[in-house]
Amino acid sequence: MAETLRWIAGSLELLDQTRIPHQTEYVRCSSAAEVSQAIRTMVVRGAPAIGIAAAYGVACEALRLSKLPSDSFHKQLRKSSEELASCRPTAVNLKWAVDQMLQDLRSHPEESPGQLAERLLSTAIKLHQADVAANMSMGVIGAALIPKGARILTHCNAGALATSGFGTALGIIRHAWLGDKTISVVADETRPLLQGARLTAWELLADGIPTTLISDNMSGFLMSRGEIDVVVVGADRVARNGDVANKIGTYMVAVLAARHKIPFYVACPTSTIDLNTLSGDGIRIEERDPREVTGYGSERWAPEGVSVRNPAFDVTPHSLVSAIVTESGVIENPSETTIASHLSVTFN
Repeated sequence: MAETLRWIAGSLELLDQTRIPHQTEYVRCSSAAEVSQAIRTMVVRGAPAIGIAAAYGVACEALRLSKLPSDSFHKQLRKSSEELASCRPTAVNLKWAVDQMLQDLRSHPEESPGQLAERLLSTAIKLHQADVAANMSMGVIGAALIPKGARILTHCNAGALATSGFGTALGIIRHAWLGDKTISVVADETRPLLQGARLTAWELLADGIPTTLISDNMSGFLMSRGEIDVVVVGADRVARNGDVANKIGTYMVAVLAARHKIPFYVACPTSTIDLNTLSGDGIRIEERDPREVTGYGSERWAPEGVSVRNPAFDVTPHSLVSAIVTESGVIENPSETTIASHLSVTFN
């Protein structure tokens, strides 16, 4: 499996996902600003992965500022961390991870900048390890939902590349494959940045899992022919009521799955569930560069002057989600009630 991010010799290294499948190169980051740039430009992407990258970004910045007087260290680190947390608005794991780091910072005001920098690095490493463990757990849990011989449709990339390792949706698929369920996968290409074609297909082929690539507008046809048995996707944010924000096109797949009575499963760590957002209406949807739609790479296929919309995500209503798979179990028929029960919380 791909090593999405790694800490080597005092710096964060990120596998450049804009170059896959043609090249596997790492981008080195030694500051919060460099990590922010890598997140914005999709060098690293996927909600869990950008969260862990951001945690390391805070640690990088703390190490960079560790020789400053304490007041300057705290002021500059908080400012850089806030900028890092806001570099992409939809995936909640980004802000969640930065908040975890800042909470650790606030909890030890007596420590020197050097001590705090080492502490924050240790916290980032623990978050990294916890994300891998969560992926492994939800893979085991989710694989139990997959029938033997299932033909699984997945959208975008929710694999090792979107996480610290193993994957959420692809973690379930990997465990089903390792459990000798003789599954096969249909990966849609995922316009406009082709994460399904470039990343998901690359990961699954490397694992030897039978994979068929389709364009985004073919999934309904395959469902109508009885060629899809289950849909498994990831998530960038889950609202309190179970509405799911994920890569643009997920809603369309969910509607088609409901029409054909196909189970639609979402895989995500509990850190992706945002209890402060009541429903999908409260999720800010990122709009990206129009050039991602008018062409790809150096090639342009749309006429100059055409108006473009490029929302990077959409929201799938909870009524279309069969279950959410987390590292701590399955939330069937997600709603405010079932999510509260799963997380053992009470809402006023």
